[in-house]
Amino acid sequence: MYLHIGNNYSVDTRDIVGIFDIENTTVEKCTKKLLERAEKEHKCVYTTYEMPKSFIVTMKNGKERVYISQLAAGTLKKRLIEG
Repeated sequence: MYLHIGNNYSVDTRDIVGIFDIENTTVEKCTKKLLERAEKEHKCVYTTYEMPKSFIVTMKNGKERVYISQLAAGTLKKRLIEG
């Protein structure tokens, strides 16, 4: 099953490690470092040019990706559950 995360982006639900609220989690140093490292290593995928509200961490075949989405983490979690 796939989760639509904004615009024309979808991710395989089996690959999702976590869905995070960007506003509440980026106050922590470890989250900031994760996002900075992902950006530096070109592992970030921006699904929008709008204000980001969440990020989704995925792992597939040992490769990490961080998707930045304009959709709220709660909305994505609800879609995942209702899927």
